[in-house]
Amino acid sequence: MTATRFTVRDIAQSLGAEAAGDLDLTIGQAAEPQDAQAGDLAMATNPKYADKLKEGAAEVALVWEGADWQSFGLKAAIFTPRPRMAMAGVTAQLDPGQHFNSGIHPSAVIDETAELSEDISVGPLTVIGPRAKIGAGSVIGPQSFIGADVTIGEDAIIRECVSIGARVQIGNRFRAQPGARIGGDGFSYVTPEVSGVENARKSLGDQGEARAQSWERIHSLGSVTIGDDVELGMNATVDNGTIRDTEIGHGTKLDNQVHLGHNTRVGNDCLLCGQCGISGSVDIGNNVVLGGKTGVGDNLFIGDGVISAGGTNILANVPAGRVVMGYPAIKMDTHMEIYKAQRRLPRLMRDIDALKKAVFK
Repeated sequence: MTATRFTVRDIAQSLGAEAAGDLDLTIGQAAEPQDAQAGDLAMATNPKYADKLKEGAAEVALVWEGADWQSFGLKAAIFTPRPRMAMAGVTAQLDPGQHFNSGIHPSAVIDETAELSEDISVGPLTVIGPRAKIGAGSVIGPQSFIGADVTIGEDAIIRECVSIGARVQIGNRFRAQPGARIGGDGFSYVTPEVSGVENARKSLGDQGEARAQSWERIHSLGSVTIGDDVELGMNATVDNGTIRDTEIGHGTKLDNQVHLGHNTRVGNDCLLCGQCGISGSVDIGNNVVLGGKTGVGDNLFIGDGVISAGGTNILANVPAGRVVMGYPAIKMDTHMEIYKAQRRLPRLMRDIDALKKAVFK
Protein backbone atom coordinates (compact mmCIF):
# COMPACT_ATOMS: atom_id res chain seq x y z
CA MET A 1 0.00 0.00 0.00
CA THR A 2 1.39 3.40 -1.00
CA ALA A 3 1.95 5.75 1.95
CA THR A 4 -0.04 8.98 2.04
CA ARG A 5 2.09 12.00 1.22
CA PHE A 6 1.81 15.44 2.79
CA THR A 7 3.22 18.79 1.76
CA VAL A 8 5.56 20.68 4.06
CA ARG A 9 2.75 23.22 4.40
CA ASP A 10 0.32 20.50 5.56
CA ILE A 11 2.68 19.24 8.24
CA ALA A 12 3.59 22.71 9.49
CA GLN A 13 -0.06 23.71 9.75
CA SER A 14 -0.96 20.53 11.63
CA LEU A 15 1.81 21.29 14.14
CA GLY A 16 1.02 24.99 14.38
CA ALA A 17 4.68 25.55 13.49
CA GLU A 18 6.57 27.98 11.27
CA ALA A 19 8.11 26.75 8.03
CA ALA A 20 10.41 28.18 5.39
CA GLY A 21 11.47 27.32 1.84
CA ASP A 22 9.53 25.31 -0.75
CA LEU A 23 6.36 24.47 1.17
CA ASP A 24 4.92 22.43 -1.70
CA LEU A 25 7.49 19.66 -1.39
CA THR A 26 5.83 16.39 -0.35
CA ILE A 27 6.78 14.08 2.53
CA GLY A 28 6.03 10.35 2.74
CA GLN A 29 7.84 9.30 5.90
CA ALA A 30 10.09 10.45 8.72
CA ALA A 31 13.74 9.43 8.91
CA GLU A 32 16.87 9.85 11.00
CA PRO A 33 18.94 12.80 9.70
CA GLN A 34 21.83 10.66 8.45
CA ASP A 35 19.47 8.23 6.67
CA ALA A 36 17.01 10.71 5.16
CA GLN A 37 16.53 10.87 1.41
CA ALA A 38 14.49 13.10 -0.88
CA GLY A 39 10.84 12.74 0.08
CA ASP A 40 11.67 12.08 3.75
CA LEU A 41 11.28 14.42 6.70
CA ALA A 42 14.59 14.41 8.58
CA MET A 43 13.99 14.60 12.34
CA ALA A 44 16.80 16.99 13.27
CA THR A 45 15.25 18.64 16.29
CA ASN A 46 18.48 19.52 18.10
CA PRO A 47 21.75 21.24 17.07
CA LYS A 48 23.61 17.99 17.81
CA TYR A 49 22.07 16.62 14.60
CA ALA A 50 23.68 19.27 12.40
CA ASP A 51 26.56 17.07 11.23
CA LYS A 52 24.25 14.10 10.67
CA LEU A 53 22.03 16.24 8.43
CA LYS A 54 25.03 16.80 6.18
CA GLU A 55 25.60 13.02 5.99
CA GLY A 56 22.10 12.39 4.65
CA ALA A 57 20.34 13.55 1.49
CA ALA A 58 17.26 15.16 3.07
CA GLU A 59 15.54 18.05 1.31
CA VAL A 60 13.22 18.82 4.24
CA ALA A 61 13.87 18.65 7.98
CA LEU A 62 12.18 19.33 11.28
CA VAL A 63 14.77 21.59 12.93
CA TRP A 64 15.34 23.56 16.11
CA GLU A 65 14.39 27.22 16.39
CA GLY A 66 16.94 29.54 14.81
CA ALA A 67 18.62 26.80 12.76
CA ASP A 68 20.51 27.97 9.65
CA TRP A 69 18.62 25.42 7.58
CA GLN A 70 19.92 26.52 4.20
CA SER A 71 23.51 25.81 5.25
CA PHE A 72 22.56 22.12 5.46
CA GLY A 73 21.51 22.03 1.81
CA LEU A 74 17.80 21.80 2.66
CA LYS A 75 15.05 23.07 0.35
CA ALA A 76 12.58 23.57 3.22
CA ALA A 77 12.46 23.41 7.00
CA ILE A 78 9.87 23.27 9.78
CA PHE A 79 10.85 24.91 13.06
CA THR A 80 9.85 23.53 16.44
CA PRO A 81 10.26 25.12 19.89
CA ARG A 82 9.32 21.85 21.63
CA PRO A 83 10.79 18.88 19.74
CA ARG A 84 9.10 16.04 21.65
CA MET A 85 5.68 17.62 21.16
CA ALA A 86 6.41 18.03 17.46
CA MET A 87 7.42 14.36 17.33
CA ALA A 88 3.98 13.44 18.65
CA GLY A 89 2.26 15.40 15.90
CA VAL A 90 4.52 14.26 13.06
CA THR A 91 4.39 10.58 13.98
CA ALA A 92 0.61 10.69 14.30
CA GLN A 93 0.29 12.24 10.86
CA LEU A 94 2.76 9.91 9.13
CA ASP A 95 1.76 6.67 10.88
CA PRO A 96 0.76 4.19 8.14
CA GLY A 97 -1.16 2.02 10.62
CA GLN A 98 -1.45 -1.77 10.60
CA HIS A 99 -3.55 -2.01 7.41
CA PHE A 100 -6.18 -4.23 8.99
CA ASN A 101 -8.92 -4.66 6.41
CA SER A 102 -12.13 -2.75 7.05
CA GLY A 103 -15.31 -4.64 7.78
CA ILE A 104 -15.88 -7.93 9.56
CA HIS A 105 -13.77 -10.91 8.56
CA PRO A 106 -15.86 -14.01 7.74
CA SER A 107 -13.90 -16.12 10.25
CA ALA A 108 -14.81 -13.83 13.18
CA VAL A 109 -17.26 -15.33 15.67
CA ILE A 110 -19.73 -12.68 16.84
CA ASP A 111 -22.62 -13.45 19.15
CA GLU A 112 -25.99 -12.47 17.69
CA THR A 113 -26.73 -10.29 20.73
CA ALA A 114 -23.54 -8.21 20.38
CA GLU A 115 -24.00 -4.60 19.24
CA LEU A 116 -21.43 -3.28 16.77
CA SER A 117 -21.66 0.34 15.65
CA GLU A 118 -20.86 1.55 12.16
CA ASP A 119 -17.41 1.61 10.56
CA ILE A 120 -16.07 -1.20 12.74
CA SER A 121 -13.28 -3.53 11.64
CA VAL A 122 -13.11 -7.03 13.15
CA GLY A 123 -10.10 -9.17 12.23
CA PRO A 124 -9.80 -12.90 11.48
CA LEU A 125 -10.58 -15.44 14.22
CA THR A 126 -11.75 -12.79 16.67
CA VAL A 127 -14.47 -13.72 19.17
CA ILE A 128 -17.03 -11.20 20.44
CA GLY A 129 -19.28 -12.43 23.22
CA PRO A 130 -22.94 -11.96 24.18
CA ARG A 131 -24.26 -8.43 24.67
CA ALA A 132 -20.88 -6.85 24.00
CA LYS A 133 -21.09 -3.26 22.70
CA ILE A 134 -18.38 -1.69 20.54
CA GLY A 135 -18.40 1.97 19.54
CA ALA A 136 -18.14 3.53 16.08
CA GLY A 137 -14.83 3.60 14.26
CA SER A 138 -13.22 0.89 16.39
CA VAL A 139 -10.71 -1.64 15.06
CA ILE A 140 -10.48 -5.09 16.63
CA GLY A 141 -7.38 -6.97 15.48
CA PRO A 142 -7.01 -10.65 14.57
CA GLN A 143 -7.41 -13.40 17.18
CA SER A 144 -8.70 -11.05 19.88
CA PHE A 145 -11.35 -11.91 22.45
CA ILE A 146 -14.11 -9.58 23.69
CA GLY A 147 -16.12 -11.16 26.52
CA ALA A 148 -19.76 -11.03 27.50
CA ASP A 149 -21.27 -7.65 28.43
CA VAL A 150 -18.10 -5.73 27.57
CA THR A 151 -18.56 -2.10 26.53
CA ILE A 152 -15.92 -0.36 24.41
CA GLY A 153 -16.29 3.27 23.34
CA GLU A 154 -15.63 4.91 20.00
CA ASP A 155 -12.40 4.82 17.96
CA ALA A 156 -10.73 2.00 19.87
CA ILE A 157 -7.64 0.40 18.33
CA ILE A 158 -7.19 -3.11 19.67
CA ARG A 159 -4.24 -4.96 18.20
CA GLU A 160 -3.91 -8.69 17.62
CA CYS A 161 -4.33 -11.27 20.39
CA VAL A 162 -5.84 -8.90 22.97
CA SER A 163 -8.15 -10.42 25.59
CA ILE A 164 -10.88 -8.48 27.37
CA GLY A 165 -12.88 -10.41 29.98
CA ALA A 166 -16.56 -10.23 30.81
CA ARG A 167 -18.18 -7.02 32.03
CA VAL A 168 -15.18 -4.77 31.40
CA GLN A 169 -16.17 -1.15 30.70
CA ILE A 170 -13.86 0.92 28.47
CA GLY A 171 -14.15 4.56 27.34
CA ASN A 172 -13.38 6.23 24.02
CA ARG A 173 -10.13 6.11 22.03
CA PHE A 174 -8.79 3.08 23.87
CA ARG A 175 -5.60 1.53 22.50
CA ALA A 176 -4.23 -1.92 23.37
CA GLN A 177 -1.00 -3.38 22.04
CA PRO A 178 -0.60 -7.09 21.15
CA GLY A 179 -1.09 -9.53 23.99
CA ALA A 180 -2.69 -7.12 26.48
CA ARG A 181 -4.96 -8.92 28.94
CA ILE A 182 -7.80 -7.24 30.82
CA GLY A 183 -10.14 -8.88 33.26
CA GLY A 184 -8.34 -11.95 34.53
CA ASP A 185 -9.11 -13.05 38.08
CA GLY A 186 -7.22 -11.41 40.90
CA PHE A 187 -4.50 -13.24 42.84
CA SER A 188 -6.51 -13.66 46.04
CA TYR A 189 -6.15 -16.62 48.41
CA VAL A 190 -6.71 -17.27 52.11
CA THR A 191 -5.97 -20.02 54.63
CA PRO A 192 -8.58 -21.40 57.06
CA GLU A 193 -6.46 -20.29 60.03
CA VAL A 194 -3.99 -17.44 60.48
CA SER A 195 -1.00 -18.12 58.21
CA GLY A 196 2.71 -17.63 58.67
CA VAL A 197 2.54 -14.83 56.13
CA GLU A 198 0.00 -12.92 58.22
CA ASN A 199 2.10 -13.38 61.37
CA ALA A 200 5.29 -12.31 59.59
CA ARG A 201 3.59 -9.21 58.25
CA LYS A 202 2.34 -8.27 61.71
CA SER A 203 5.60 -8.99 63.51
CA LEU A 204 7.91 -7.98 60.64
CA GLY A 205 9.85 -11.19 60.80
CA ASP A 206 8.39 -13.98 62.96
CA GLN A 207 5.97 -16.55 61.52
CA GLY A 208 4.84 -17.55 65.01
CA GLU A 209 3.24 -20.94 65.54
CA ALA A 210 1.24 -21.00 62.28
CA ARG A 211 1.04 -24.44 60.69
CA ALA A 212 1.26 -25.26 57.01
CA GLN A 213 -2.12 -25.01 55.27
CA SER A 214 -3.69 -25.15 51.82
CA TRP A 215 -4.79 -21.96 50.09
CA GLU A 216 -8.49 -21.31 49.42
CA ARG A 217 -9.40 -19.26 46.36
CA ILE A 218 -11.23 -15.91 46.66
CA HIS A 219 -13.24 -15.39 43.48
CA SER A 220 -13.26 -12.09 41.59
CA LEU A 221 -16.80 -10.70 41.45
CA GLY A 222 -15.76 -7.26 40.21
CA SER A 223 -14.48 -6.39 36.74
CA VAL A 224 -12.41 -3.53 35.28
CA THR A 225 -13.43 0.05 34.46
CA ILE A 226 -11.22 2.06 32.10
CA GLY A 227 -11.61 5.74 31.17
CA ASP A 228 -11.06 7.62 27.91
CA ASP A 229 -7.72 7.84 26.06
CA VAL A 230 -6.12 4.95 27.93
CA GLU A 231 -3.35 2.86 26.37
CA LEU A 232 -2.07 -0.58 27.36
CA GLY A 233 1.30 -1.92 26.20
CA MET A 234 2.18 -5.41 25.04
CA ASN A 235 1.42 -8.13 27.56
CA ALA A 236 0.13 -5.67 30.15
CA THR A 237 -2.27 -7.34 32.57
CA VAL A 238 -5.14 -5.86 34.58
CA ASP A 239 -6.88 -8.02 37.18
CA ASN A 240 -10.57 -7.94 38.01
CA GLY A 241 -11.57 -6.50 41.34
CA THR A 242 -12.66 -8.80 44.14
CA ILE A 243 -15.95 -7.02 44.90
CA ARG A 244 -15.64 -3.60 43.23
CA ASP A 245 -13.96 -2.95 39.88
CA THR A 246 -10.29 -2.32 39.31
CA GLU A 247 -10.12 1.21 37.83
CA ILE A 248 -7.89 3.10 35.37
CA GLY A 249 -8.53 6.84 34.92
CA HIS A 250 -8.65 8.98 31.79
CA GLY A 251 -5.44 9.43 29.81
CA THR A 252 -3.37 6.88 31.73
CA LYS A 253 -0.78 4.82 29.86
CA LEU A 254 0.55 1.39 30.85
CA ASP A 255 3.79 0.22 29.27
CA ASN A 256 4.72 -3.33 28.28
CA GLN A 257 4.40 -6.04 30.95
CA VAL A 258 2.86 -3.74 33.56
CA HIS A 259 0.68 -5.57 36.05
CA LEU A 260 -2.26 -4.03 37.94
CA GLY A 261 -3.53 -6.14 40.83
CA HIS A 262 -7.15 -6.57 41.91
CA ASN A 263 -9.04 -3.56 43.33
CA THR A 264 -6.27 -1.12 42.40
CA ARG A 265 -7.32 2.36 41.37
CA VAL A 266 -5.12 4.42 39.05
CA GLY A 267 -5.95 8.10 38.52
CA ASN A 268 -5.87 10.28 35.42
CA ASP A 269 -2.87 10.91 33.16
CA CYS A 270 -0.49 8.50 34.86
CA LEU A 271 2.48 6.77 33.23
CA LEU A 272 3.37 3.27 34.45
CA CYS A 273 6.57 2.22 32.73
CA GLY A 274 7.73 -1.25 31.71
CA GLN A 275 7.51 -4.14 34.18
CA CYS A 276 5.90 -2.14 36.98
CA GLY A 277 4.14 -4.45 39.40
CA ILE A 278 1.24 -2.96 41.35
CA SER A 279 -0.20 -5.14 44.12
CA GLY A 280 -3.87 -5.35 45.04
CA SER A 281 -5.92 -2.52 46.55
CA VAL A 282 -3.40 0.22 45.76
CA ASP A 283 -4.77 3.76 45.34
CA ILE A 284 -2.71 5.82 42.86
CA GLY A 285 -3.47 9.51 42.35
CA ASN A 286 -3.40 11.65 39.21
CA ASN A 287 -0.32 12.45 37.09
CA VAL A 288 1.81 9.80 38.78
CA VAL A 289 4.88 8.45 36.93
CA LEU A 290 6.31 5.10 38.02
CA GLY A 291 9.66 4.28 36.40
CA GLY A 292 10.39 0.85 34.98
CA LYS A 293 10.38 -2.10 37.40
CA THR A 294 8.79 -0.08 40.18
CA GLY A 295 7.08 -2.39 42.65
CA VAL A 296 4.23 -1.28 44.91
CA GLY A 297 3.09 -3.23 47.98
CA ASP A 298 -0.59 -3.87 48.56
CA ASN A 299 -3.08 -1.55 50.26
CA LEU A 300 -0.90 1.53 49.81
CA PHE A 301 -1.66 5.13 48.76
CA ILE A 302 0.41 7.08 46.24
CA GLY A 303 -0.49 10.77 46.05
CA ASP A 304 -0.93 13.04 43.03
CA GLY A 305 2.18 13.92 41.05
CA VAL A 306 4.49 11.32 42.60
CA ILE A 307 7.49 10.21 40.51
CA SER A 308 9.44 7.04 41.22
CA ALA A 309 12.80 6.21 39.68
CA GLY A 310 13.27 2.90 37.89
CA GLY A 311 13.71 -0.11 40.14
CA THR A 312 12.06 1.55 43.13
CA ASN A 313 10.15 -0.59 45.63
CA ILE A 314 7.35 1.31 47.38
CA LEU A 315 6.51 -0.30 50.72
CA ALA A 316 4.76 2.62 52.45
CA ASN A 317 2.36 5.42 51.52
CA VAL A 318 3.88 8.22 49.41
CA PRO A 319 2.57 11.79 49.84
CA ALA A 320 1.64 13.93 46.86
CA GLY A 321 4.42 15.48 44.82
CA ARG A 322 7.27 13.39 46.21
CA VAL A 323 10.10 12.03 44.06
CA VAL A 324 11.26 8.66 45.40
CA MET A 325 13.95 6.11 44.71
CA GLY A 326 15.43 2.94 46.17
CA TYR A 327 14.45 -0.13 48.15
CA PRO A 328 12.58 0.72 50.25
CA ALA A 329 11.52 3.92 48.53
CA ILE A 330 12.73 7.15 50.15
CA LYS A 331 13.16 10.72 48.88
CA MET A 332 15.46 10.68 45.87
CA ASP A 333 17.86 13.30 47.27
CA THR A 334 18.14 11.33 50.53
CA HIS A 335 18.76 8.14 48.58
CA MET A 336 21.55 9.80 46.61
CA GLU A 337 23.21 11.02 49.81
CA ILE A 338 23.06 7.49 51.22
CA TYR A 339 24.49 6.10 47.99
CA LYS A 340 27.38 8.57 48.08
CA ALA A 341 28.06 7.66 51.70
CA GLN A 342 28.08 3.95 50.82
CA ARG A 343 30.69 4.55 48.14
CA ARG A 344 32.88 6.25 50.74
CA LEU A 345 32.65 3.29 53.16
CA PRO A 346 35.76 1.40 51.93
CA ARG A 347 37.89 4.50 52.33
CA LEU A 348 36.38 5.22 55.75
CA MET A 349 37.10 1.66 56.87
CA ARG A 350 40.73 2.00 55.76
CA ASP A 351 40.98 5.26 57.70
CA ILE A 352 39.48 3.61 60.79
CA ASP A 353 41.96 0.71 60.53
CA ALA A 354 44.83 3.18 60.30
CA LEU A 355 43.54 5.07 63.35
CA LYS A 356 43.17 1.82 65.32
CA LYS A 357 46.76 0.87 64.55
CA ALA A 358 47.97 4.30 65.59
CA VAL A 359 46.05 4.15 68.86
CA PHE A 360 47.18 0.59 69.70
CA LYS A 361 50.83 1.61 69.18
